[in-house]
Amino acid sequence: MSTQLEKDPAGGPTTDAPAPALLELRDLHVFYGAIEALKGVELTVAEGEVVALLGANGAGKSTTLKTASGMLKPRSGEVVLRGERVDGIPSHELVKFGIGHVPEGRRVFARMTVLENLQMGAYRLRRPDPADLDRVFTLFPRLAERRKQVAGTLSGGEQQMLAIGRALMGKPELLLLDEPSMGLAPLIVQQIFDILREINEQGTTLLLVEQNASQALQLADRGYVLETGAVVMSDEASELLSHPRVRAAYLGEAAE
Repeated sequence: MSTQLEKDPAGGPTTDAPAPALLELRDLHVFYGAIEALKGVELTVAEGEVVALLGANGAGKSTTLKTASGMLKPRSGEVVLRGERVDGIPSHELVKFGIGHVPEGRRVFARMTVLENLQMGAYRLRRPDPADLDRVFTLFPRLAERRKQVAGTLSGGEQQMLAIGRALMGKPELLLLDEPSMGLAPLIVQQIFDILREINEQGTTLLLVEQNASQALQLADRGYVLETGAVVMSDEASELLSHPRVRAAYLGEAAE
């Protein structure tokens, strides 16, 4: 998904060429007060890709997503979307540019119904598109069954489905996901990742923060590893999945 075929003048395929960059983070430095959380982070997400962002707690993964979605403003560096700088644009405006963000911890509107939560996801539109609602209910049949249920009474897995569905209602081209498997049973985790694969196959680009490195790298095209606010590794997902350092640090295997 990260490459596309060029054609020669005769119409035949030639070489693989990189897909155009949808998101670029360039030399990002982000601070919380005097503490530097991101120290020159650089990464690229091409159209149609799934990119995984790995790292231990406190490595800067959530900060990276929050900066990309406009929730945090970098002290220096650039957030570039389709070739245009968007750092400094607040998150509620950046949604209009095609970025959706599923935050860590789900953050559903607990006192609203499932349907009202989904409608809130389309707030940037004058009115929700029935086709988008149908898409969400097709991806998540359980939400269709519980459309009138108050979101705070849903299970953790159902709330995660709702958080993803709410973000999809904004018609994002790029979906940022922060720890979608957190606190979920293994069977539900597999269901969530199967749905994320389907969302990507439908044309939505994904940037994924995930502690479950095995699941993330099996889904992803490429990956980055963050340590203490800096990118220390980047490669094709299959290469990272087999790398001894990654396997020791994130898959629980003994270092060789």
